[in-house]
Amino acid sequence: MNYFTVGKENSCDINLYYEDHGTGQPVVLIHGWPLSSASWEKQVPVLLNAGYRVITYDRRGFGRSSKPSTGYDYFTLSEDLHKLLSRLDLRDAILVGFSMGGGEVARYLGVHGGERVEKAVFMAAVTPYLLKTAENPAGVDGTVFEGIKRGVETDRPAFLSEFLQDFYNFDQLNGKKVSEEVLRLSWNIAAAASPKGTLDCVQAWLTDFREDLKRVEIPTLVLHGDADRILPLGVTGKRTHDAIQGSRLEVVNGGPHGLNWTHAEEVNRLLLEFLRKEDFV
Repeated sequence: MNYFTVGKENSCDINLYYEDHGTGQPVVLIHGWPLSSASWEKQVPVLLNAGYRVITYDRRGFGRSSKPSTGYDYFTLSEDLHKLLSRLDLRDAILVGFSMGGGEVARYLGVHGGERVEKAVFMAAVTPYLLKTAENPAGVDGTVFEGIKRGVETDRPAFLSEFLQDFYNFDQLNGKKVSEEVLRLSWNIAAAASPKGTLDCVQAWLTDFREDLKRVEIPTLVLHGDADRILPLGVTGKRTHDAIQGSRLEVVNGGPHGLNWTHAEEVNRLLLEFLRKEDFV
């Protein structure tokens, strides 16, 4: 197995699991909460067959990575990403951030710029700023996130079952675009994550990425489903598109939050079009 060390907690190294396959221009896939890099199952083979080098990794606290008690904030998480790009000495990379992973992309570009990165994709992403405030009235009321925290603290396995139903719009798409087995697989991955990391990441969702997005000066694709119950299009995808000058917004009709599985064929087509297009505007 391949690991790289991003820090230390007491006597334990903090190691992140990653995979590095193929040749060609590097594409770094950054997963969402509460899953792992295994959630890119329907994208990795397609990208490899198209001639790209594909790198996936598990965020700290999730998948096969270490599960420290700290570091679940976007400054730390984006530095973890920076350490991966530096370790592999990636150039002209394409960053694809799904859901919470979109925050890593935004904060990385906001801090480090595009020296190593040629393009960016925000897929069903958490950006630009979720929390409703007086000067951010388009956000989500803070009581929603407090409820999520209570659910995780009270009965995390039960909460995850309910959350994943909405993640895939299971009541509508079961037997059509997603199966009970996929739901079970996702639950198994999520349940194995760090309980503390799972909880702490909810607070990280409230990060304000608006200044980071203003600094994005590379070709950018914003990809979102119009039936996303977790991060509704109007709160996230449309506003992310508006915040990044020159970005393109692609909306997947009927796409839930987990559209990279349920609508994989359309998502992969749009992703490859973006990766291949030299004059993307």
